[in-house]
This record gives sequence, structure tokens and C-alpha cells, in this order.
Amino acid sequence: MTNSVASRWSASPFRAFFARVGTPRRPVLTGAVFLVTAAVLLAQLADPDLFDRFKRDATAIDAGEWWRLLTGMFFQDGKLFGGIFNLVALAVVGTFAEWCLGRVSWFVLYFGCGLFGQYLSSVWLNPVGAGNSMCVAGLLGALAVVVGRARDAEPPQALYLAALLIPPLAVLDTVLHDNHGMPALLGIALGLLVTGFGKGRAAAGSPRSDGSSLG
Repeated sequence: MTNSVASRWSASPFRAFFARVGTPRRPVLTGAVFLVTAAVLLAQLADPDLFDRFKRDATAIDAGEWWRLLTGMFFQDGKLFGGIFNLVALAVVGTFAEWCLGRVSWFVLYFGCGLFGQYLSSVWLNPVGAGNSMCVAGLLGALAVVVGRARDAEPPQALYLAALLIPPLAVLDTVLHDNHGMPALLGIALGLLVTGFGKGRAAAGSPRSDGSSLG
């Protein structure tokens, strides 16, 4: 980060809130997935044929190429600009999710919701495509739960309102047959499950004295 970007990041009220309800740490898992996804995007741009060989394609999946459900989470049907947008979303949402939910829960949410979205897309919504946006949607759904349950930590009003809007928007998204709604709803359900056992700061809605977090 440049000094100005680092300064804005440090002064962000969103960052301050997630630091209160989570454990600020190096986003190792987010960074690792970011680097792999970015490398795949660069390879795809250098050799466009790779996209056709690894994208989510219901016909190919039905023919036995089940691994496309996995590779579809790394390739990007939005090409350069769509890929950059998805990478930025991964960096921001992933970092906060890693702070608040821990790495094990992060991994389960990201790849579980992503695989769930890829499967539903192949059999129902959009049979051909690719992208990690459905993975990020799962993390976003879980973060909405964290924000909603942490009123005592005084989330910024804009963030709290956004968290309240995510569930109905996810339902609307599903009704409109977009493929991001169901992964977001699964992320919300898993977020409720993860924070519902009284573990970590998110469940209590205020910082813990022992400094621990989920995962």
C-alpha cells in the first residue's frame, strides 16, 4: 500500500469496527487465495483457451468433468475488469471475514458457498460461467450476521444498514435467478451457525478479553 492508501485504511471506521469485533491479523488465507486467483486470471488472459477448458459448463460436467465445479471458482467470465472487481472484493471482504470468523470458518464459508453456488448454477441458474464472486458472496452473508449481532460494538450506520439489506437482497437475487443469492443465503445460515455457539467476539457482539476468535 502507498502511504495515503495505508492511512485511509487505518482510519476507516469499517476497519475500526471489525478490529473491535474480530482479531486483526495478517490475512494469510485471504492473501493465498487472492494470489492463486490472480495467477489464474493472468493465465486466462494470456491463453483464452484455458477459460473454455476450465469454466463451469453443465454439459461437460454431466459428461464427467466434475472438476469444473472447482476450477470455476478461480477462472473469471468477466475477463480482466470482472476479475479485478472480484479480486478487490475478495481482498476487502476476505480480510474482515478472516479477522472475525477465523481461518477454518473462512475456508469452509468461501469454498463451501462457492461450490454450492457453482453446483446450483450448473443445474438451475446459469449453466455456463465462472468466477469467485459466489465465494465472496458467502463470506459477505456471514459478515452481515457478524455486523447484525454486534450492535454493542457500534458498527457504522452505513455498515449496519448494508448488513440489514443483504438478506432481502439475497432473496431477491435468487428470485431473479441470479447465481449470487443462494451462496449469500448459505453464508448467512452458516454465519448464524458459527456465531450461535457463543464462540469468538462476533457472537457476543463485543470484544473478548482472551483475544480469541473462531477457527
